[in-house]
Amino acid sequence: MKNRNFLFVLALIFPLAFSSCEDYLAEPVKDSISTDYIYNSPAGLEVGVNALYNRMRQYNLPAGDNADLWANVFFMACTDLGLHRTWNTPYGTNHTPANFTGSKWSNGYRIIDRCSAIITAARTISMDATAKKKLVAQARVIRGEVYLDLKEQYNTILIDTIPTTPENLNDPVEYKVATDADVWKLINDDLDYAVANLDYKVLPGRYGQGVARHIRGKAAMWQKDYAGAAAQFEAIITEGTHGLVNLTEVWGQNANHKESLLAYQKDFLLGASNELAGGGGSWLTGVFCQRLYEKQSGAVAGQFEVINDINYGGQSLGWFFPNNYLKSLYDQAKDLRFSTYYYPDSYLLYTVNNPKHPRFGQPITKPEDNARRFHWSLKKYHDLEKLIGTNDSYKDIIYYRFAETLLLASEAQHYLGNDVKALEYLNKVRRRGYTGLSASTSTVNDITTWTLNNYLDESARELAFEHNRWFLLKRLGLLVERQNLYFRSSTSGTEAGQVHLDMKPWMVNMPIPQTQINLMGNPPGFNVGY
Repeated sequence: MKNRNFLFVLALIFPLAFSSCEDYLAEPVKDSISTDYIYNSPAGLEVGVNALYNRMRQYNLPAGDNADLWANVFFMACTDLGLHRTWNTPYGTNHTPANFTGSKWSNGYRIIDRCSAIITAARTISMDATAKKKLVAQARVIRGEVYLDLKEQYNTILIDTIPTTPENLNDPVEYKVATDADVWKLINDDLDYAVANLDYKVLPGRYGQGVARHIRGKAAMWQKDYAGAAAQFEAIITEGTHGLVNLTEVWGQNANHKESLLAYQKDFLLGASNELAGGGGSWLTGVFCQRLYEKQSGAVAGQFEVINDINYGGQSLGWFFPNNYLKSLYDQAKDLRFSTYYYPDSYLLYTVNNPKHPRFGQPITKPEDNARRFHWSLKKYHDLEKLIGTNDSYKDIIYYRFAETLLLASEAQHYLGNDVKALEYLNKVRRRGYTGLSASTSTVNDITTWTLNNYLDESARELAFEHNRWFLLKRLGLLVERQNLYFRSSTSGTEAGQVHLDMKPWMVNMPIPQTQINLMGNPPGFNVGY
Protein backbone atom coordinates (compact mmCIF):
# COMPACT_ATOMS: atom_id res chain seq x y z
CA MET A 1 0.00 0.00 0.00
CA LYS A 2 1.22 3.49 -0.80
CA ASN A 3 -0.17 6.06 1.57
CA ARG A 4 -0.46 8.80 -1.06
CA ASN A 5 -3.69 9.97 0.57
CA PHE A 6 -1.99 10.79 3.87
CA LEU A 7 -0.21 14.06 4.62
CA PHE A 8 2.87 13.69 6.74
CA VAL A 9 4.30 16.14 9.21
CA LEU A 10 7.65 15.21 10.68
CA ALA A 11 8.23 17.36 13.71
CA LEU A 12 10.52 17.76 16.63
CA ILE A 13 11.94 21.24 16.64
CA PHE A 14 12.16 21.61 12.86
CA PRO A 15 8.80 20.89 11.17
CA LEU A 16 8.49 19.95 7.53
CA ALA A 17 5.31 21.45 6.10
CA PHE A 18 3.53 19.70 3.21
CA SER A 19 0.14 21.21 2.43
CA SER A 20 -1.05 18.81 -0.27
CA CYS A 21 0.13 16.00 -2.54
CA GLU A 22 0.88 18.49 -5.30
CA ASP A 23 2.68 20.80 -2.87
CA TYR A 24 4.63 17.80 -1.60
CA LEU A 25 6.02 17.38 -5.13
CA ALA A 26 6.57 21.02 -6.02
CA GLU A 27 6.85 23.21 -2.94
CA PRO A 28 10.37 24.08 -1.78
CA VAL A 29 11.36 23.11 1.74
CA LYS A 30 10.52 25.97 4.10
CA ASP A 31 12.92 25.08 6.86
CA SER A 32 16.54 24.29 7.47
CA ILE A 33 15.88 20.57 7.75
CA SER A 34 15.18 18.88 4.41
CA THR A 35 14.20 15.33 3.58
CA ASP A 36 17.56 14.92 1.84
CA TYR A 37 19.27 15.82 5.10
CA ILE A 38 17.12 13.45 7.20
CA TYR A 39 17.46 10.45 4.93
CA ASN A 40 21.04 10.89 3.77
CA SER A 41 23.12 11.81 6.82
CA PRO A 42 23.80 10.35 10.28
CA ALA A 43 22.65 13.51 12.07
CA GLY A 44 19.59 13.69 9.87
CA LEU A 45 18.71 10.09 10.64
CA GLU A 46 18.73 10.96 14.34
CA VAL A 47 16.44 13.94 13.69
CA GLY A 48 14.06 11.60 11.87
CA VAL A 49 13.99 9.18 14.82
CA ASN A 50 13.39 12.08 17.23
CA ALA A 51 10.44 13.11 15.08
CA LEU A 52 8.98 9.63 15.56
CA TYR A 53 8.96 10.17 19.32
CA ASN A 54 6.97 13.36 18.87
CA ARG A 55 4.56 11.57 16.60
CA MET A 56 4.15 8.66 19.03
CA ARG A 57 3.54 11.03 21.92
CA GLN A 58 0.70 12.63 19.98
CA TYR A 59 -0.56 9.15 19.02
CA ASN A 60 -0.74 7.88 22.62
CA LEU A 61 -0.70 11.00 24.84
CA PRO A 62 -2.21 13.68 22.62
CA ALA A 63 -2.47 17.35 23.47
CA GLY A 64 -5.79 19.15 23.78
CA ASP A 65 -9.33 18.00 23.03
CA ASN A 66 -9.52 16.32 19.65
CA ALA A 67 -10.05 13.01 17.85
CA ASP A 68 -6.66 11.76 19.04
CA LEU A 69 -7.69 12.21 22.68
CA TRP A 70 -11.06 10.55 22.07
CA ALA A 71 -9.40 7.53 20.47
CA ASN A 72 -7.12 6.97 23.44
CA VAL A 73 -9.82 7.59 26.05
CA PHE A 74 -12.08 5.04 24.38
CA PHE A 75 -9.63 2.17 24.92
CA MET A 76 -8.87 3.28 28.48
CA ALA A 77 -12.42 3.84 29.70
CA CYS A 78 -14.87 1.85 27.59
CA THR A 79 -14.20 -1.45 29.32
CA ASP A 80 -16.06 -3.53 31.88
CA LEU A 81 -14.59 -1.17 34.49
CA GLY A 82 -15.96 2.10 33.11
CA LEU A 83 -18.96 4.40 33.45
CA HIS A 84 -19.72 6.81 30.62
CA ARG A 85 -21.27 10.15 31.55
CA THR A 86 -21.12 12.45 28.54
CA TRP A 87 -19.34 12.89 25.23
CA ASN A 88 -19.84 10.36 22.39
CA THR A 89 -21.78 7.27 23.48
CA PRO A 90 -19.83 4.01 22.98
CA TYR A 91 -21.40 0.83 21.64
CA GLY A 92 -24.50 2.57 20.39
CA THR A 93 -25.58 4.11 17.11
CA ASN A 94 -22.72 6.61 17.44
CA HIS A 95 -20.09 3.87 17.55
CA THR A 96 -18.31 5.22 14.48
CA PRO A 97 -14.72 6.17 13.61
CA ALA A 98 -15.72 9.81 13.48
CA ASN A 99 -16.69 9.67 17.14
CA PHE A 100 -14.02 7.37 18.46
CA THR A 101 -10.95 5.66 17.10
CA GLY A 102 -10.64 6.67 13.46
CA SER A 103 -7.54 8.76 14.06
CA LYS A 104 -5.66 5.67 15.23
CA TRP A 105 -5.87 4.22 11.72
CA SER A 106 -4.76 7.29 9.80
CA ASN A 107 -2.15 8.43 12.31
CA GLY A 108 -0.86 4.88 12.71
CA TYR A 109 -0.13 4.51 9.02
CA ARG A 110 1.52 7.93 8.91
CA ILE A 111 3.91 6.79 11.62
CA ILE A 112 4.52 3.45 9.91
CA ASP A 113 5.38 5.21 6.66
CA ARG A 114 7.96 7.43 8.35
CA CYS A 115 9.44 4.48 10.23
CA SER A 116 9.86 2.66 6.95
CA ALA A 117 11.50 5.72 5.41
CA ILE A 118 14.10 5.79 8.19
CA ILE A 119 14.69 2.03 8.08
CA THR A 120 15.13 2.12 4.29
CA ALA A 121 17.35 5.22 4.22
CA ALA A 122 19.66 3.85 6.93
CA ARG A 123 20.84 1.08 4.59
CA THR A 124 22.79 3.56 2.46
CA ILE A 125 24.00 5.97 5.17
CA SER A 126 27.65 5.57 6.13
CA MET A 127 28.05 5.86 9.91
CA ASP A 128 29.10 3.94 13.01
CA ALA A 129 27.44 0.52 12.71
CA THR A 130 26.37 0.26 16.37
CA ALA A 131 24.91 3.76 16.41
CA LYS A 132 23.04 3.03 13.19
CA LYS A 133 21.57 -0.18 14.60
CA LYS A 134 20.29 1.65 17.67
CA LEU A 135 18.56 4.28 15.55
CA VAL A 136 17.06 1.67 13.24
CA ALA A 137 16.01 -0.40 16.26
CA GLN A 138 14.03 2.56 17.59
CA ALA A 139 12.26 2.98 14.26
CA ARG A 140 11.56 -0.76 14.09
CA VAL A 141 10.20 -1.07 17.61
CA ILE A 142 7.84 1.82 16.90
CA ARG A 143 6.75 0.30 13.59
CA GLY A 144 6.21 -3.09 15.23
CA GLU A 145 4.32 -1.49 18.11
CA VAL A 146 2.00 0.47 15.82
CA TYR A 147 1.31 -2.55 13.61
CA LEU A 148 0.45 -4.53 16.76
CA ASP A 149 -1.77 -1.67 17.90
CA LEU A 150 -3.62 -1.64 14.57
CA LYS A 151 -3.94 -5.44 14.53
CA GLU A 152 -5.38 -5.40 18.06
CA GLN A 153 -7.83 -2.65 17.20
CA TYR A 154 -8.97 -3.39 13.65
CA ASN A 155 -7.89 -7.00 12.99
CA THR A 156 -8.11 -6.55 9.20
CA ILE A 157 -5.22 -4.27 8.28
CA LEU A 158 -2.86 -3.40 5.46
CA ILE A 159 0.87 -4.03 5.22
CA ASP A 160 3.21 -1.55 3.61
CA THR A 161 6.93 -1.23 4.27
CA ILE A 162 7.78 0.91 1.22
CA PRO A 163 8.00 4.55 2.29
CA THR A 164 6.14 7.24 0.38
CA THR A 165 8.43 9.42 -1.75
CA PRO A 166 7.86 12.08 -4.43
CA GLU A 167 8.94 9.43 -6.97
CA ASN A 168 6.34 6.80 -6.03
CA LEU A 169 3.56 9.08 -4.82
CA ASN A 170 1.32 8.33 -7.82
CA ASP A 171 2.24 4.70 -8.38
CA PRO A 172 -0.67 2.26 -8.77
CA VAL A 173 -1.71 0.72 -5.44
CA GLU A 174 -3.43 -2.55 -4.62
CA TYR A 175 -5.28 -2.43 -1.30
CA LYS A 176 -6.06 -5.78 0.30
CA VAL A 177 -6.31 -7.32 3.73
CA ALA A 178 -2.96 -8.69 4.86
CA THR A 179 -2.82 -12.29 6.03
CA ASP A 180 -2.33 -12.98 9.71
CA ALA A 181 0.91 -14.81 8.92
CA ASP A 182 2.35 -11.79 7.09
CA VAL A 183 1.27 -9.34 9.78
CA TRP A 184 2.72 -11.37 12.62
CA LYS A 185 5.97 -12.00 10.74
CA LEU A 186 6.48 -8.28 10.21
CA ILE A 187 5.68 -7.45 13.85
CA ASN A 188 7.89 -10.23 15.20
CA ASP A 189 10.82 -9.36 12.93
CA ASP A 190 10.69 -5.66 13.85
CA LEU A 191 10.46 -6.30 17.57
CA ASP A 192 13.11 -9.04 17.53
CA TYR A 193 15.51 -6.63 15.84
CA ALA A 194 14.77 -4.02 18.49
CA VAL A 195 15.31 -6.49 21.33
CA ALA A 196 18.68 -7.48 19.86
CA ASN A 197 19.95 -3.92 19.40
CA LEU A 198 18.55 -1.78 22.22
CA ASP A 199 20.03 -1.32 25.70
CA TYR A 200 18.03 -1.71 28.89
CA LYS A 201 19.26 1.57 30.36
CA VAL A 202 18.17 4.48 28.18
CA LEU A 203 17.19 8.11 28.64
CA PRO A 204 13.67 8.84 29.94
CA GLY A 205 11.09 8.60 27.20
CA ARG A 206 13.30 6.47 24.93
CA TYR A 207 12.59 2.91 23.85
CA GLY A 208 14.88 0.48 25.62
CA GLN A 209 15.18 -3.27 25.54
CA GLY A 210 12.73 -3.59 28.44
CA VAL A 211 9.80 -2.02 26.61
CA ALA A 212 10.78 -3.77 23.35
CA ARG A 213 10.61 -7.15 25.11
CA HIS A 214 7.35 -6.18 26.80
CA ILE A 215 5.69 -5.36 23.47
CA ARG A 216 7.22 -8.48 21.87
CA GLY A 217 5.78 -10.54 24.72
CA LYS A 218 2.36 -9.02 24.15
CA ALA A 219 2.58 -9.90 20.46
CA ALA A 220 3.48 -13.48 21.39
CA MET A 221 0.46 -13.69 23.69
CA TRP A 222 -1.82 -12.75 20.79
CA GLN A 223 -0.21 -15.54 18.75
CA LYS A 224 -0.65 -18.00 21.67
CA ASP A 225 3.11 -18.44 21.75
CA TYR A 226 3.16 -18.62 25.54
CA ALA A 227 6.71 -19.99 25.76
CA GLY A 228 7.98 -17.11 23.65
CA ALA A 229 6.00 -14.59 25.70
CA ALA A 230 7.21 -16.04 28.99
CA ALA A 231 10.83 -15.82 27.78
CA GLN A 232 10.45 -12.12 26.97
CA PHE A 233 8.80 -11.28 30.28
CA GLU A 234 11.27 -13.42 32.24
CA ALA A 235 14.19 -11.56 30.67
CA ILE A 236 12.79 -8.21 31.85
CA ILE A 237 12.07 -9.56 35.34
CA THR A 238 15.47 -11.12 35.92
CA GLU A 239 17.67 -8.46 34.27
CA GLY A 240 17.04 -5.96 37.06
CA THR A 241 16.76 -2.60 35.32
CA HIS A 242 13.02 -2.56 35.87
CA GLY A 243 11.05 -3.48 38.97
CA LEU A 244 8.19 -2.44 41.23
CA VAL A 245 8.40 0.78 43.22
CA ASN A 246 6.49 1.74 46.37
CA LEU A 247 2.81 2.26 45.70
CA THR A 248 2.77 6.01 46.24
CA GLU A 249 5.57 6.44 43.68
CA VAL A 250 3.84 4.61 40.82
CA TRP A 251 1.63 7.52 39.74
CA GLY A 252 3.49 10.23 41.64
CA GLN A 253 4.81 13.40 40.06
CA ASN A 254 7.93 11.61 38.76
CA ALA A 255 7.05 9.05 36.09
CA ASN A 256 10.64 8.16 35.23
CA HIS A 257 11.27 5.55 37.89
CA LYS A 258 12.20 1.87 37.90
CA GLU A 259 8.69 0.61 37.21
CA SER A 260 8.35 2.71 34.09
CA LEU A 261 9.18 0.83 30.90
CA LEU A 262 8.18 3.84 28.81
CA ALA A 263 6.83 7.22 29.89
CA TYR A 264 5.85 9.98 27.49
CA GLN A 265 7.70 13.20 28.30
CA LYS A 266 6.11 16.64 28.52
CA ASP A 267 7.88 19.89 29.40
CA PHE A 268 6.27 23.30 29.07
CA LEU A 269 9.68 25.02 29.10
CA LEU A 270 10.83 23.08 26.03
CA GLY A 271 7.96 24.37 23.92
CA ALA A 272 4.29 23.90 24.71
CA SER A 273 3.07 22.57 21.38
CA ASN A 274 2.89 19.23 19.61
CA GLU A 275 5.58 20.22 17.12
CA LEU A 276 8.14 21.15 19.76
CA ALA A 277 10.15 19.04 22.17
CA GLY A 278 7.98 19.95 25.17
CA GLY A 279 4.72 18.74 23.69
CA GLY A 280 1.28 20.27 24.05
CA GLY A 281 -0.73 20.16 27.25
CA SER A 282 -2.55 16.87 27.86
CA TRP A 283 -6.18 16.85 29.02
CA LEU A 284 -5.94 13.29 30.34
CA THR A 285 -5.70 14.38 33.98
CA GLY A 286 -9.27 15.70 33.91
CA VAL A 287 -11.03 13.04 31.86
CA PHE A 288 -11.77 10.65 34.74
CA CYS A 289 -12.09 13.20 37.54
CA GLN A 290 -15.15 14.85 39.13
CA ARG A 291 -15.73 18.61 39.17
CA LEU A 292 -16.36 19.02 42.88
CA TYR A 293 -15.88 22.79 42.59
CA GLU A 294 -19.24 22.90 40.76
CA LYS A 295 -21.05 21.47 43.78
CA GLN A 296 -24.03 23.73 44.56
CA SER A 297 -25.49 22.19 47.71
CA GLY A 298 -24.21 23.88 50.85
CA ALA A 299 -23.74 27.28 49.21
CA VAL A 300 -24.15 30.21 51.59
CA ALA A 301 -24.71 33.77 50.42
CA GLY A 302 -23.56 32.83 46.95
CA GLN A 303 -20.37 31.17 48.19
CA PHE A 304 -19.82 27.53 47.21
CA GLU A 305 -18.30 25.18 49.76
CA VAL A 306 -15.63 24.04 47.32
CA ILE A 307 -13.42 26.12 45.08
CA ASN A 308 -11.16 24.79 42.35
CA ASP A 309 -8.30 23.05 44.13
CA ILE A 310 -5.52 20.89 42.68
CA ASN A 311 -5.82 18.55 45.68
CA TYR A 312 -9.35 17.71 44.56
CA GLY A 313 -8.26 17.22 40.98
CA GLY A 314 -8.16 20.79 39.77
CA GLN A 315 -9.81 21.76 36.49
CA SER A 316 -11.59 18.60 35.37
CA LEU A 317 -13.82 17.15 32.65
CA GLY A 318 -15.64 14.21 34.24
CA TRP A 319 -16.31 12.38 30.98
CA PHE A 320 -15.81 8.85 32.32
CA PHE A 321 -15.58 7.32 35.79
CA PRO A 322 -14.72 3.99 37.37
CA ASN A 323 -17.91 1.99 37.88
CA ASN A 324 -19.45 0.13 40.80
CA TYR A 325 -18.23 -3.22 39.51
CA LEU A 326 -14.62 -2.06 39.69
CA LYS A 327 -15.23 -0.68 43.17
CA SER A 328 -16.57 -4.06 44.29
CA LEU A 329 -13.26 -5.74 43.37
CA TYR A 330 -11.30 -3.88 46.05
CA ASP A 331 -10.99 -4.79 49.70
CA GLN A 332 -11.52 -1.15 50.59
CA ALA A 333 -10.27 -1.55 54.15
CA LYS A 334 -7.01 -3.29 53.24
CA ASP A 335 -6.09 -2.77 49.59
CA LEU A 336 -4.10 0.47 49.54
CA ARG A 337 -4.66 0.89 45.82
CA PHE A 338 -8.24 1.93 46.62
CA SER A 339 -7.03 5.04 48.44
CA THR A 340 -3.92 5.61 46.28
CA TYR A 341 -5.20 5.18 42.72
CA TYR A 342 -8.52 6.95 43.36
CA TYR A 343 -9.87 10.08 45.01
CA PRO A 344 -12.05 9.45 48.11
CA ASP A 345 -15.48 8.05 47.25
CA SER A 346 -17.16 9.44 50.38
CA TYR A 347 -18.07 13.11 50.43
CA LEU A 348 -17.35 13.09 54.19
CA LEU A 349 -13.65 12.80 53.35
CA TYR A 350 -13.64 16.19 51.60
CA THR A 351 -13.54 19.42 53.57
CA VAL A 352 -14.90 22.85 52.72
CA ASN A 353 -11.90 24.60 51.17
CA ASN A 354 -13.43 28.01 50.49
CA PRO A 355 -12.05 30.32 53.20
CA LYS A 356 -15.02 32.68 52.68
CA HIS A 357 -17.52 29.95 53.60
CA PRO A 358 -18.64 29.76 57.26
CA ARG A 359 -18.04 26.00 57.33
CA PHE A 360 -14.44 26.31 56.12
CA GLY A 361 -12.37 23.28 57.21
CA GLN A 362 -15.40 21.12 58.02
CA PRO A 363 -16.65 18.15 55.93
CA ILE A 364 -18.66 19.22 52.92
CA THR A 365 -22.41 18.66 52.89
CA LYS A 366 -23.87 15.92 50.75
CA PRO A 367 -23.56 16.74 47.04
CA GLU A 368 -26.52 16.55 44.71
CA ASP A 369 -26.88 13.43 42.52
CA ASN A 370 -24.76 14.75 39.69
CA ALA A 371 -21.80 12.61 38.61
CA ARG A 372 -20.05 15.54 36.95
CA ARG A 373 -19.88 17.27 40.34
CA PHE A 374 -19.26 14.27 42.58
CA HIS A 375 -18.33 10.71 41.75
CA TRP A 376 -15.69 8.15 42.67
CA SER A 377 -12.80 9.32 40.48
CA LEU A 378 -9.49 8.10 39.14
CA LYS A 379 -6.34 9.71 40.57
CA LYS A 380 -3.65 7.98 38.49
CA TYR A 381 -3.09 10.95 36.20
CA HIS A 382 -3.26 13.56 38.98
CA ASP A 383 -0.86 16.44 38.36
CA LEU A 384 0.18 18.54 41.37
CA GLU A 385 1.70 21.14 39.05
CA LYS A 386 -1.30 21.66 36.76
CA LEU A 387 -2.43 25.27 36.92
CA ILE A 388 -5.90 26.18 38.18
CA GLY A 389 -8.30 27.10 35.40
CA THR A 390 -6.74 24.98 32.65
CA ASN A 391 -7.06 21.39 31.50
CA ASP A 392 -3.50 21.40 30.16
CA SER A 393 -1.08 19.15 32.02
CA TYR A 394 2.62 18.78 31.28
CA LYS A 395 3.21 15.84 33.58
CA ASP A 396 5.13 12.86 32.18
CA ILE A 397 2.78 9.86 31.89
CA ILE A 398 3.69 6.17 32.11
CA TYR A 399 2.42 4.13 29.17
CA TYR A 400 4.04 0.73 29.79
CA ARG A 401 5.03 -0.41 33.28
CA PHE A 402 6.60 -3.35 35.04
CA ALA A 403 3.47 -4.33 37.02
CA GLU A 404 1.82 -5.25 33.72
CA THR A 405 4.91 -7.26 32.77
CA LEU A 406 4.48 -9.33 35.95
CA LEU A 407 0.77 -9.87 35.34
CA LEU A 408 1.28 -10.93 31.73
CA ALA A 409 4.14 -13.19 32.83
CA SER A 410 1.75 -14.76 35.33
CA GLU A 411 -0.76 -15.49 32.57
CA ALA A 412 1.89 -16.93 30.26
CA GLN A 413 3.28 -19.19 32.99
CA HIS A 414 -0.21 -20.48 33.77
CA TYR A 415 -0.76 -21.51 30.16
CA LEU A 416 2.57 -23.31 30.30
CA GLY A 417 1.35 -25.30 33.31
CA ASN A 418 3.59 -23.55 35.83
CA ASP A 419 1.10 -22.20 38.37
CA VAL A 420 3.76 -21.89 41.09
CA LYS A 421 5.57 -19.27 39.00
CA ALA A 422 2.25 -17.80 37.82
CA LEU A 423 1.14 -17.23 41.42
CA GLU A 424 4.54 -15.83 42.37
CA TYR A 425 4.24 -13.07 39.77
CA LEU A 426 0.56 -12.41 40.45
CA ASN A 427 1.17 -12.08 44.18
CA LYS A 428 4.17 -9.77 43.76
CA VAL A 429 1.75 -7.20 42.38
CA ARG A 430 -0.91 -8.02 44.96
CA ARG A 431 1.46 -7.77 47.95
CA ARG A 432 2.54 -4.30 46.85
CA GLY A 433 -1.15 -3.35 46.70
CA TYR A 434 -1.74 -4.42 50.31
CA THR A 435 1.51 -3.24 51.91
CA GLY A 436 2.45 -0.34 49.67
CA LEU A 437 6.00 -1.70 49.52
CA SER A 438 7.75 -2.73 46.32
CA ALA A 439 9.55 -5.68 47.89
CA SER A 440 6.93 -6.95 50.32
CA THR A 441 7.23 -10.53 51.57
CA SER A 442 3.88 -10.62 53.37
CA THR A 443 1.81 -13.61 52.24
CA VAL A 444 -1.31 -12.84 54.30
CA ASN A 445 -3.36 -11.63 51.34
CA ASP A 446 -1.89 -13.90 48.67
CA ILE A 447 -4.05 -15.55 46.04
CA THR A 448 -3.54 -19.30 46.45
CA THR A 449 -5.21 -20.61 43.30
CA TRP A 450 -4.62 -19.30 39.79
CA THR A 451 -7.92 -18.94 37.96
CA LEU A 452 -8.83 -16.71 35.05
CA ASN A 453 -11.23 -14.73 37.23
CA ASN A 454 -8.60 -14.23 39.93
CA TYR A 455 -6.17 -13.05 37.29
CA LEU A 456 -8.63 -10.68 35.63
CA ASP A 457 -9.69 -9.23 38.98
CA GLU A 458 -6.12 -8.57 40.08
CA SER A 459 -5.28 -7.08 36.68
CA ALA A 460 -8.30 -4.79 37.02
CA ARG A 461 -7.30 -3.65 40.49
CA GLU A 462 -3.79 -2.78 39.34
CA LEU A 463 -4.20 -1.57 35.75
CA ALA A 464 -7.68 -0.03 35.59
CA PHE A 465 -7.95 2.88 33.14
CA GLU A 466 -4.55 2.25 31.60
CA HIS A 467 -3.86 1.07 28.06
CA ASN A 468 -4.55 -2.56 28.85
CA ARG A 469 -8.00 -3.84 29.77
CA TRP A 470 -9.87 -3.51 26.46
CA PHE A 471 -7.13 -5.38 24.61
CA LEU A 472 -6.74 -8.06 27.28
CA LEU A 473 -10.45 -8.90 27.20
CA LYS A 474 -10.48 -8.93 23.41
CA ARG A 475 -7.49 -11.29 23.27
CA LEU A 476 -9.21 -13.64 25.72
CA GLY A 477 -12.47 -13.56 23.76
CA LEU A 478 -14.32 -12.00 26.70
CA LEU A 479 -14.75 -8.41 25.54
CA VAL A 480 -18.40 -8.50 24.45
CA GLU A 481 -19.50 -10.63 27.40
CA ARG A 482 -17.78 -8.49 30.02
CA GLN A 483 -18.78 -5.17 28.43
CA ASN A 484 -22.41 -6.18 28.38
CA LEU A 485 -22.27 -7.31 31.98
CA TYR A 486 -20.59 -4.29 33.53
CA PHE A 487 -19.97 -1.25 31.30
CA ARG A 488 -22.57 1.42 31.96
CA SER A 489 -23.66 4.77 30.55
CA SER A 490 -25.36 7.59 32.43
CA THR A 491 -25.92 10.44 30.03
CA SER A 492 -28.25 11.98 32.64
CA GLY A 493 -25.25 12.14 34.94
CA THR A 494 -27.05 10.44 37.82
CA GLU A 495 -26.62 7.12 39.60
CA ALA A 496 -30.24 6.27 38.89
CA GLY A 497 -29.76 7.02 35.21
CA GLN A 498 -27.17 4.31 34.55
CA VAL A 499 -28.15 2.09 31.62
CA HIS A 500 -26.73 -0.93 29.82
CA LEU A 501 -25.36 -0.42 26.31
CA ASP A 502 -25.49 -3.42 24.02
CA MET A 503 -22.11 -4.17 22.49
CA LYS A 504 -22.53 -6.09 19.24
CA PRO A 505 -20.06 -8.91 18.42
CA TRP A 506 -18.52 -7.08 15.47
CA MET A 507 -17.61 -4.13 17.71
CA VAL A 508 -14.55 -6.02 18.96
CA ASN A 509 -12.98 -4.61 15.79
CA MET A 510 -12.93 -0.85 15.39
CA PRO A 511 -14.49 0.73 12.30
CA ILE A 512 -11.95 2.07 9.81
CA PRO A 513 -12.80 5.63 8.70
CA GLN A 514 -15.08 5.48 5.70
CA THR A 515 -13.03 8.17 4.00
CA GLN A 516 -10.08 5.78 4.02
CA ILE A 517 -12.23 2.90 2.75
CA ASN A 518 -13.42 5.12 -0.10
CA LEU A 519 -9.88 6.20 -0.97
CA MET A 520 -8.84 2.56 -1.13
CA GLY A 521 -11.63 1.88 -3.63
CA ASN A 522 -13.87 -0.04 -1.19
CA PRO A 523 -11.87 -3.29 -1.21
CA PRO A 524 -13.55 -6.33 0.41
CA GLY A 525 -12.78 -7.53 3.93
CA PHE A 526 -12.73 -4.23 5.82
CA ASN A 527 -15.30 -3.01 8.36
CA VAL A 528 -17.11 -6.34 8.45
CA GLY A 529 -20.37 -5.95 10.40
CA TYR A 530 -20.52 -2.16 10.15
